[in-house]
Amino acid sequence: MSTIHSSIADLRKSYERAELNEDASHADPLHQFDRWLKEAIASEVPEPNAMTVATVGSDLRPSTRVVLIKGYDAQGIVWYTNYASRKGQQLAGNPYAALQFHWVELERVVRIEGIVEQISDAESDAYFHSRPLDSRIGAWASPQSQVISGRGVLVANAARYGAQFMLRPPRPPHWGGFRLVPEQWEFWQGRKSRLHDRLRYQQTNGTWLRERLAP
Repeated sequence: MSTIHSSIADLRKSYERAELNEDASHADPLHQFDRWLKEAIASEVPEPNAMTVATVGSDLRPSTRVVLIKGYDAQGIVWYTNYASRKGQQLAGNPYAALQFHWVELERVVRIEGIVEQISDAESDAYFHSRPLDSRIGAWASPQSQVISGRGVLVANAARYGAQFMLRPPRPPHWGGFRLVPEQWEFWQGRKSRLHDRLRYQQTNGTWLRERLAP
């Protein structure tokens, strides 16, 4: 065990790809995020749209999971899920959450914290009907976060709902979008000698205050 631990402890990397300074960063964190996300997509990093969502339940225990961002604008960051899932239930009881993007190849991390709200039924309907048919059936077939006896349950459910709805499955009432309305952003750029760049944006009186944090 000690040998395994030692080998992990010795893993190191020098971050030297880029820098992040106040002069080059955008005064609006949404525009800075847009710039970095587009660069991640252009660089063809694996799943640049993947983000970790952290929530806290009534037991005060945090939990995380990876989802895919499906939209962002001045209103906030949007993703879709089963409202009856663990994260959905936790957000119903405590609407505050945190998001994190980690683009390893670019040595960049973006952290976003804020309050979460459900998006409108019209927005959820529009996105749901843009999904591939098997994904729409899957939203009906999976009782997300519930204990099931085996994969056969999912296969059977998919067959049943496929036969019931054919090519026109409606959006399940338990499925839709969440929007995190940012109150704080942090942009992290890896730098040499562990002297990383960290810029935090906090909303104060309707404007964004940008500050540098020690790494």
